Amino acid sequence: MSEQTRGIPECLARLVAALGRLPGIGPRSAERIAFHLLRSDRDEALALAGAIRQVKEDLRHCGICYNLTEQEVCAICGDAKRDHGLVVVVEQPKDVMLLEQTGLISGVYHVLMGHIAPLERIEPADLTIDALVARVRAGGVREVVLATNPTMEGDGTALHIQGMLKPFGVRISRLARGLAVGSQVEYASRAMLEAAITGRTPM
Repeated sequence: MSEQTRGIPECLARLVAALGRLPGIGPRSAERIAFHLLRSDRDEALALAGAIRQVKEDLRHCGICYNLTEQEVCAICGDAKRDHGLVVVVEQPKDVMLLEQTGLISGVYHVLMGHIAPLERIEPADLTIDALVARVRAGGVREVVLATNPTMEGDGTALHIQGMLKPFGVRISRLARGLAVGSQVEYASRAMLEAAITGRTPM
């Protein structure tokens, strides 16, 4: 992409192209954001760049639940006031943030980092299911709430986990269908999540 063909400097064209690769950002939106950053105060723009760099350099996965954290163990796993006998299993770290906003989860989490999807070549071994099984095997867990998305892949992942945990005799429940089939946790309203959490059913 040259300055002559686009009529803008090469570095600005690269910024537009990079922004355009973000989910939900089309070419026009990418250009608007790029020119907004260009008009912004230098310190404001560099603060954004620094925040992006810090996230990439400092964030890691919790050594227990695989949620995002800047420490070896996340704040939730390190909180003695949480109910560590109740483990809520979700697909992604963003699901933890959404469920935490409801204020209805007293337990802790386990992040799978995805779901089983053979067509996408995502197998159980590609997720953190073995680590979840190890947590339950170690003792102290009385209930596992499967909060995977109510999709074909999410349901299949939940059934697989149920089979893996069945020998340990822990209670296994699934979020109630306050979440519509085919929807995703991240797009659910607080009311939908509250109905799903309080109405969870045994598997």
